[in-house]
Amino acid sequence: MAMGQFAFANNTNRFLACAPLAGQPFAVAGVPYDGVVTNRPGARFGPQAIRSASLMLCDGIHPVFDVSPLEHLGDALDMRLPNASPLPEVRRHIEAQATALMAKHHCVFLGGDHSVTLSLLRAAKARHGGEPLALLHFDAHCDTWSDHFGEPSGHGTWTYEALQEGLVSPAHTVQVGIRSSGERAAREYVADQGGQIFTARALRGLDGAGLQGAIDAIRARFGQRPAYLTLDIDCLDPAFAPGTGTPEPGGMTSSQVLTLLEGLADLNWIGMDCVEVAPVYDHAELTSNAAATFVWTYLSGQVAKRLRGA
Repeated sequence: MAMGQFAFANNTNRFLACAPLAGQPFAVAGVPYDGVVTNRPGARFGPQAIRSASLMLCDGIHPVFDVSPLEHLGDALDMRLPNASPLPEVRRHIEAQATALMAKHHCVFLGGDHSVTLSLLRAAKARHGGEPLALLHFDAHCDTWSDHFGEPSGHGTWTYEALQEGLVSPAHTVQVGIRSSGERAAREYVADQGGQIFTARALRGLDGAGLQGAIDAIRARFGQRPAYLTLDIDCLDPAFAPGTGTPEPGGMTSSQVLTLLEGLADLNWIGMDCVEVAPVYDHAELTSNAAATFVWTYLSGQVAKRLRGA
């Protein structure tokens, strides 16, 4: 099935106003699902909000990477999903469509709630030889609960499930921005499995050169293992991203996230997602603009690396 057949009829915008997806090396696709949120719904509308916010970047040359991803990028529009079905069925559809995309393109997925990442990791691991991936996880929440308020799976369990399934390597898993309340077993799960956590408290007041220690630690931990980046927009303080389902005060700044994205662009990234943008709660498009800029920055770094032949 052609990817255009997965699109919803109301996709009037494309990310960065790029061309429809054909043979470009990079692809953007929406994953409009928010069926397992625990607080405020609305992340299914995130993909279109991020696309709309990206339009002001359409002629932009990235100030660090000195490229635009526009000519190398196509938009596959939104996946077509059975939103009223149980989560395992929705995940099956996401994985199948992601697998088809990843076979031909380096992909960035626009969520959607964070439960979609498990399917994307399943597809990514299979695509890259079955070796457990390195994982960089920006979030306010650890997402390592073993159940979801009595349900076996949801947007707060996917990291636990990914580690249990062997989709990601525990020693190559890093979380950034974690700060929500929760029992110790969940909060410290990644560290207890051999990974690393940079809490929002540990990052307070750090920017620019102050973040170099974190950049160096992540680079040393990941090496050149195939790595996946998942960015929950609520890693940001609500002052920078009010439009999300579960905002947590005391979070990261936009400049902190950009410093990390720019400083780590040379790692062996195989894909990214940006999730939990819920535009109904946004103000002045702060959240969707931040998300669009993060995705643009990631893509610019990967295009620059490709053009260098790295």
